[in-house]
This record gives sequence, C-alpha cells and structure tokens, in this order.
Amino acid sequence: MKEIIFPEKTKKGSSIAVITPAGAIEQGQLDKTLELIKSKGFEAVLGPNVYAKYSNGYNYGGTPEERLKDLQWALDGDFGAIWTTRGGYGCAQLLQHINLKKYKQNPKYLIGYSDVTVLQSYLLKNGFASIHGQSIKTSSQGVSEASYEGIFNILNGKNLKYEAEDIPFNKKGKAKGQLVGGNLAMIYSVMGSKYSFDFNDKILFIEDIGEQFYALDRMLMNLELNGVFGRIKGLIVGGMTGMGDEKTNEHYEASFDPMAYEIIAQKLDKYDFPIAYGLANGHIFDNQPLIIGAEVEMNVKDKAQITFK
Repeated sequence: MKEIIFPEKTKKGSSIAVITPAGAIEQGQLDKTLELIKSKGFEAVLGPNVYAKYSNGYNYGGTPEERLKDLQWALDGDFGAIWTTRGGYGCAQLLQHINLKKYKQNPKYLIGYSDVTVLQSYLLKNGFASIHGQSIKTSSQGVSEASYEGIFNILNGKNLKYEAEDIPFNKKGKAKGQLVGGNLAMIYSVMGSKYSFDFNDKILFIEDIGEQFYALDRMLMNLELNGVFGRIKGLIVGGMTGMGDEKTNEHYEASFDPMAYEIIAQKLDKYDFPIAYGLANGHIFDNQPLIIGAEVEMNVKDKAQITFK
C-alpha cells in the first residue's frame, strides 16, 4: 500500500486558501465561516475567481480554466490548508489537468465534501490524505458548531473518534483499514478510471443527497459489478437525505433515510464485512469531518465506534 502523507499541524496565523472548484456561490454566503476561520487564528485568502460565475447548463463557479487556475494556485501556494466553498458539480472537469509538483513539496489538507470527493480521490491515489468535511458555505438547514470544530481539531493535530447512531441495519463485527470514499454519486462517477479510489482491503464510507431510490440501487450495482464489495473490509454509511420523491417520502428531510438504508442493507446482505450506519457525516446538519486516507478501526455492536489511528 502506498505510504500516505498527512499534512503537519496547521500553525496559528497560517493562511487558508479558499476556492470554488465546482458550483457557484453568492456574495455573503461565506461571511460567517470566514469570520470563524479568523477567530480560530487563521487567515482566509480568497482565490481570484472564488465568486466567479459561468453558466453552461449549470451555474459553475467560473469556467473550467478559472476554477483550475484557482485550484492550482491553492495547491502550489504556501498555505496551511485549502478549503472549498461548496460542492455541486465541476471538480471532475479539472482532474486531468492538475499538477502536484509543487504541492508535493508543501502538502496541505484539502477540505470539502460532496463533489470535492473526486479531488480527494485524486489526492489519495497520489499518496495524500484530505478532510471530508463541511464546506465554507453552509446548506439551507445550517450546520452544527461541532461540524466546523471537528475540522479545526484535525488542523490542530487531534485524533478523531466517533460513535454512530444505533441503527437496526448495523451488521456487527470489527474491521481495520484505510478509509476511502465520500459522496456515493462521485465515487460512481469516476469508477473504472485512473482517478477512482483503490478499494482493496479498505474501509469504504458513503453518503448522498437528492437521489431517487432506483438511482441509489444503480450506483450500488455499479460498485458491485466492479467487485468493490468483494474487496473492502468494512462499510460506513453516513447521511442519506432528500432521497426519493419529496411528495411521497415521509422521511425526505431525515438525515438517515430508512428506505435508503434498507436498499443498501438488502444489496449487501450476502457480504460478511461489518457495516456501520448512521455516522454523522454528509449533507446533514451534523456533518462531522473524516480523514480520507487515515487508518480507522470500526467496532460495530448495537452502536458503532469508529476510531482514527
């Protein structure tokens, strides 16, 4: 297994690069979190195109060239971390053009989730850990203080340990391995390419939002047909929210949609690795950060404990 590089503790006073590599944002949507970054002793430095807009069937945070320019600026620069403003869509357009030559001399955590999963997959394939955690822009339902506090804890070098919800679908057991994954739709989008995660002997984490139930099944089928479930040591399932049809799904706004969980449980019933449902990470109010590339130990009983080594 490739040796993974974990960026050093981010020193107080360090600059944090802020970029918009996917969907567009509006003025004012970053203000609260930018103030939080400042209050924690860091300086947020906005990329030149952070508020750019480019409409091409979707409102991107700038043209592919503008977004790549900001991403490369952040990777190359003397920053303590890189924090994305939001997800949406667009990061996959940048993958083929990223240059890590200077980044390798000064690695720093890339922070984000959702569409940013494909950038985190790219970094891990090159031997670098990242933080799958809350973006700077918060969602309409807001975000818990602990979601951001957890990110600062990682930047300050603290270890993580979580206890997931008590979910009836949990499959008991213990497993240890490197954590890979993130947003399921994004894992699915690069499956089979050189930018896909390596799943051999790994602990896979998945979360998602806004998918029809048949689309969830389709993505799981894709992973199964690619042999993913025959290679991983364990699975952690986070938020599944906004799933199905808003008019007919009474759990549409729930963080851990029971129908989504049942579909996953049915699909994976024949496999014997442990599965922990209900981890607080994803497009949910309590979006606790994870370190992609870290060694984790999962112990699934009635509740599941996830410990980062």
